[in-house]
Amino acid sequence: MVPDTSLHQRRRPLTAAELDTIPWLHLLVPAERERAQDDLKIADAGPGDYVCRIGRPVTYWFGVVDGLLKMSSDNAEGVTITFMGVPPGGWFGEGTALKREPYRYNIQALRKSRVAGLHVDTFHWLLDHSIGFNRFVMNQLNERLGQFIAGREIDRMTNPDIRVARSLAALLNPVLYPGVGEVLRITQQELAYLVGLSRQRVNEALTALAKQGSIRVEYGGLRVLNLQALRFPIFFNKLTDSPRKIALGS
Repeated sequence: MVPDTSLHQRRRPLTAAELDTIPWLHLLVPAERERAQDDLKIADAGPGDYVCRIGRPVTYWFGVVDGLLKMSSDNAEGVTITFMGVPPGGWFGEGTALKREPYRYNIQALRKSRVAGLHVDTFHWLLDHSIGFNRFVMNQLNERLGQFIAGREIDRMTNPDIRVARSLAALLNPVLYPGVGEVLRITQQELAYLVGLSRQRVNEALTALAKQGSIRVEYGGLRVLNLQALRFPIFFNKLTDSPRKIALGS
């Protein structure tokens, strides 16, 4: 199976409360929803558990009900490259599921997480029968394309402060991650893993973003006060009188 054997063995049906967190279920007509709910399973992943591994065949389309995952791979030198984080409400791997090809990336839990899965056969059945589901997947693919283009831009940025701002904006995408809302539950160490910076440097960037008024650091995470400022830190810097070169990203 795609998930680790232990994770697959821990799978169970979703509770009514957990089903309410699935963003695409309400787009289905009753017969489609009934089939999807019968097939959906959920499992508790501990820190470090793999949900998907490179080279393994796709068997499920996954979504995060609670917790935080990261998508990554290793380059030829053995260095881990993190592509993105997946916070609550995020469903991922639709491209792999569409093509039924082996995974080209790893998905790993950064903390204790609840991960739901829809079997790939049901995923394709919904594509064949549900207009609402097709629209959801199409929007996912469109947003994902924009996310990876933004990710390429972030990788080329030499200013670490802008990297933190833009990476936070990616985690707060309301289309891809509707379960996040205005408060992102994440630690500085988890954010450091996703951004590829030291925890100390992330702390400096968050402190500056808080002073700028883009975020407010709270216990266990941060509250977003200005999402546009996180998405376009250079633009918003031009609207300030800060003496630093990159006010919002600093």
